[in-house]
Amino acid sequence: MTQTQPVVVITGAAKRIGKAIALLFHQQQYHVVIHYNRAETDAFALVHSLNQQRANSASLIGGDLSLPDTYQQLADFVSNKLGRLDVLVNNASNFYPTTVGQCDLNNFHDLMAINAQAPLLLSQQLVPLLNQSQGSIVNLIDIHATKPYRNHAVYCMAKAALASLTKSLALELAPNIRVNGIAPGAILWPQTMTPEQQQQRVKEIPLQQLGAPNDIANAVMFLTTANYITGQILAVDGGASLV
Repeated sequence: MTQTQPVVVITGAAKRIGKAIALLFHQQQYHVVIHYNRAETDAFALVHSLNQQRANSASLIGGDLSLPDTYQQLADFVSNKLGRLDVLVNNASNFYPTTVGQCDLNNFHDLMAINAQAPLLLSQQLVPLLNQSQGSIVNLIDIHATKPYRNHAVYCMAKAALASLTKSLALELAPNIRVNGIAPGAILWPQTMTPEQQQQRVKEIPLQQLGAPNDIANAVMFLTTANYITGQILAVDGGASLV
């Protein structure tokens, strides 16, 4: 079966920024493939809601992106069920502190697997479908790929690797596939951040405000439709990367 509507795959799409991206693409008449790992309840609820709005407009697939078999399973699902792919959004991310004194190999492999390994190997599996549609890949990076974040060395390393991958893939996959990235700033607060820390962080942002998930979703949609842009990383951070 081949979908007549364009198809987007969004990893980590059950909630937060991933959900906002899924909702926007659905509004633009895409068939949305929602990937999730742990957030099963949220993912099922989202797909149910989207399919109620427009029948057979959303699909669901679960899987741990740190496991190599998941990439092939996801690619097979898209190929066999939908028969096309127009956009891949590598949104799934893992984020937690790794101080130099406490970091171990488990932390390193975990953060690198989700933030860098998965976008590479999933893109690799989906390139044949993206070639057919002359589609695009959008990677969710972070302003801290280039601006160190205290006590998060491994996370910053992983996102820096993803930034480099974005440019490398853009060069290698041209002219049929465009590859770009988004570098979000402060969009949603980590659950561990206190109100005082939040207030201080906002003061450090030139626009003096927190971003919203829709700010990222709109940027992803822009890069998806900007046919002469590839290999670029767009900061959506209220100016935080300037200071």
